[in-house]
Amino acid sequence: MNELNHISETLALSMGAAWGSGINLYATVLMLGYLVHTGNIDLPPDLMILADPLVMGAAGLMYAVEFFADKIPGVDTGWDTLHTFIRIPAGAMLAAGAIGDISPAIEISAALVGGGLAASTHATKAGSRVLINTSPEPFTNWTASIAEDIAVFVGIWASIQHPTFFVFALIIFILIMIWALPKLWKGIKRVFTFLGRLFGWSTEPDISLSDTVPNLSDKPSKPD
Repeated sequence: MNELNHISETLALSMGAAWGSGINLYATVLMLGYLVHTGNIDLPPDLMILADPLVMGAAGLMYAVEFFADKIPGVDTGWDTLHTFIRIPAGAMLAAGAIGDISPAIEISAALVGGGLAASTHATKAGSRVLINTSPEPFTNWTASIAEDIAVFVGIWASIQHPTFFVFALIIFILIMIWALPKLWKGIKRVFTFLGRLFGWSTEPDISLSDTVPNLSDKPSKPD
């Protein structure tokens, strides 16, 4: 039973760190460091560096920058684009570090799965922001940004305190992502088609901006 609990805790920490990194890397690092300093967790040796005051200070500074950048329509999409090259490899590294020195094969496997999970959550976040930014009001953007930050802090805490629950919740989240990502991609293509027509980049047929956001509840129409 203890061995099963240990596996569950390690898996939750590894995948939780990767999942959080894809949404907000700096919040993930801050939360893990904070949990170490409050005695809620003993990180594997490879991740103990996250509790270093210098690392936490740098993460805190970058989190403050992202907190404001993430709430400005357009700027958030540019920030997400830049962080494609940061969140995904960081998620892979954190996932591998959470496994510890079990074996090189397991560590590499964790890095591959963690990188894939970080890429998926990053794509979901960035894609949804592109669609949200088609709305002229900023409040939806602010709400999404704050909800993402809260989700990361709560998710990392849950991966430590309730690892089994977190693993099941993560499986449900992944299934939702698998369903939603193709719909987000269609919406993003419509956004860029509209922008291409607006600025003369594309010869695609005219498209209304109101048509860029897909209705996730749409069902195929029945033939007459």
